[in-house]
Amino acid sequence: MAEGDRVRAHLWVSGRVQGVYFRAYTGDEAAFRKLAGWVRNTADGRVEAVFEGEAAAVEAMIDWCHRGSPAADVRAVEVIWEAPRGERGFHVR
Repeated sequence: MAEGDRVRAHLWVSGRVQGVYFRAYTGDEAAFRKLAGWVRNTADGRVEAVFEGEAAAVEAMIDWCHRGSPAADVRAVEVIWEAPRGERGFHVR
């Protein structure tokens, strides 16, 4: 993968990640890294996110998700790499 290539990562983050501003912090971090995509809570207590952008920025965002917001207690991060879909902007759902 060449530097600057656009990639897409689809994540599910488990642990104490709802009710701890995880989505809000994720939005701030994604904007800082100029990533597109979205983040939302799931019914089973996880947080689901999609990050699309330059490979290095997406990798950095995945690393951040292993820590999460200051009050989060991240137990696991599942990542599936997908083909980019041309996401625009970042949305907290």
